[in-house]
Amino acid sequence: MRELLYIEVPVPETARVRDWLQLEWRPPCGHKLPSVEGARVRFAEGGGELSAFVWSLQRTTYLKLFADDRVPAGAARRIRRQLARALRQQFPLHYPELPAIASERSIFEELAPYFPLTVKYFGTMPSGEADLRRAYWWEQRWRARARQPQPAIPVVFRSEVDSDSDAEAAPIFDLIYIGGALGAIHAVAMARLGYRVLLVERLPFGRMNREWNISRAELRMLVDLGVLTAAECESTIAREYVDGFSKFFDANVPPALQAEILHTPTVLNVALDSERLLHLCGDNLRRAGGEIWDQTEFLRADVGTAQVTVKARHLPSGEARVASGRLAIDAMGSASPIAWQLNGARAFDSVCPTVGAVVSNFPPGVWDSRYGDVLNSHGDISRGRQLIWELFPGAGDDLTFYLFHYHQVHPDNPGSLLEMYEDFFAILPEYRRCNPASLTWKKPTFGYIPGHFSLGSRDRVVAFDRLLALGDAASLQSPLVFTGFGSLVRNLPRLSVLLDVALKGDTLRARDLQCIRAYQSNVSVTWLFSKGMMVPTGQTLPPQRINAMLNTFFGLLAQEPTEVADRFIKDRVDWLTFNRLALKAAWLNPALIGWIWEQAGAKDFLRWIGSYLAFTRDAAVGWLLRGWFPDWVRRMRPQLETRNPAVWLRLLAISYNLTAGLGIVEDVEPLLPPAPALLRSPAREGG
Repeated sequence: MRELLYIEVPVPETARVRDWLQLEWRPPCGHKLPSVEGARVRFAEGGGELSAFVWSLQRTTYLKLFADDRVPAGAARRIRRQLARALRQQFPLHYPELPAIASERSIFEELAPYFPLTVKYFGTMPSGEADLRRAYWWEQRWRARARQPQPAIPVVFRSEVDSDSDAEAAPIFDLIYIGGALGAIHAVAMARLGYRVLLVERLPFGRMNREWNISRAELRMLVDLGVLTAAECESTIAREYVDGFSKFFDANVPPALQAEILHTPTVLNVALDSERLLHLCGDNLRRAGGEIWDQTEFLRADVGTAQVTVKARHLPSGEARVASGRLAIDAMGSASPIAWQLNGARAFDSVCPTVGAVVSNFPPGVWDSRYGDVLNSHGDISRGRQLIWELFPGAGDDLTFYLFHYHQVHPDNPGSLLEMYEDFFAILPEYRRCNPASLTWKKPTFGYIPGHFSLGSRDRVVAFDRLLALGDAASLQSPLVFTGFGSLVRNLPRLSVLLDVALKGDTLRARDLQCIRAYQSNVSVTWLFSKGMMVPTGQTLPPQRINAMLNTFFGLLAQEPTEVADRFIKDRVDWLTFNRLALKAAWLNPALIGWIWEQAGAKDFLRWIGSYLAFTRDAAVGWLLRGWFPDWVRRMRPQLETRNPAVWLRLLAISYNLTAGLGIVEDVEPLLPPAPALLRSPAREGG
């Protein structure tokens, strides 16, 4: 028997596809007969036979067509083409809309007809109704932004004056952070330098819809910068596992592309209690003189010549709140209206819709909590998405699951959190043997994690006069695991030093603030990898295509020394290693370039060539200058810091581009003063 066709039928009702195959499909030749899971086509002459059958996985349907050696080659080709065409006509791709709900009714009642499993399991969580309403709100807002053909609704305005009747009485801060997750971490780093900091957060402070994972070496950065003490940092670690696995479904890929498990014992192997980490940051921020306005929604920012005024609303009371400061930081994440205003149609090039949950009471013997699943797929493309799992052990017997996919931002198909949640609850038993009804569901984890495919260090707008974007709002994330938290922590010294220099020199115009970014040319060149993980909207791909690509590359990493995969996933790959791995992948799988061209399109492929040339240029310049230029810049500090602070800021930013911009880890910046005794007292370090 030889395989003629393998195709995904993008509907969860496998019985409907089987019935169509048995009752309605008309093959162009031969005599059709029903079979248990499909249909057969028999040929009188020679006795040859074809067999088509269907099965269900990941809430979608798959079909394969086989023929024995007696079937004429011409007849087999005709049937294969006709069946594929008929299936696509009968069961086209469908991108469901988000159902409208009435605000006065329970969201459980409103969504139960559409997402019954999601309503069922959210109903067992302690704050399930509020969390489901937030997931709905986030998807609704994301869809509106992704579909908005006109410019985004402006929320940042230039003002000719520096005060009005509201702002005159407003407190004056150096920094106003809008967004309290990643923003809280950076806010502490700046408050410890003596700056007056205000943090504005829409949710109750410390509430998180995601858990965070990182490595111990990266986490140490928070201690070195005085964000947390060593004892506090240890107290945020919920679990540290001994190894992490990456493995992708390979039952339908050629044997040469089937890959071993990739072991990464020092990648994302420390699971954090994110809410405890944020509460500790909040405590340290207040001790350093900062303020937190939680449950306060940002409305607008008015930028004057000497200050920025932020207007907000306290949600429980409806009271207007106004604050003025020298600089506002947009840390609102992927839903940031400021990011959409600054970048318009190119606010984000891609996104990872991500859902999951923290659970306990998992069946014994199914998963060993000493290990984590960094990246895992248990099936092929499902309804236009390659679904990927993550599993991280937490405190006690807690396990945190994520399900996500790399996704093209498209107005017809923005990406749905609620559809993903329905998949999550339905297919969790396929991924790890369990009965969802017997688990204890503690809280959901969800969000849209954006990505921007940078062509160069100036490609994305991250600044306005007296306003700077940070974290997910600046599309600061890893292109493989799309973790903004790890990227922020890795770049925290760079961002803190540059912002400190800008504030001291009062170089707060947009052209100066544009220097304060965590751009890495070695990361920008890897965006084609994530682009290859996306199924373009309206297109169908061979179901095994993306798993074949993942197995090609991760199979190579599995054959390399452990430190190579560690550097690659932590955004520290160098030019030589990148080129060596890329050439090996092309040799192992010559079809790879053609696949990426088909999925990315000619325009994006050519954009990537520009990114690659920029990476090559930066690597060459770094090789020539890195040995002396950074030291020379720091020796110039006394002459430039007071006489020409704008030049000092730009030279320092260039220096960082030669090191951190190419993924080279440096010691914590010596330009930063020592942490105040409040945050580094021996008593607190002793823990």
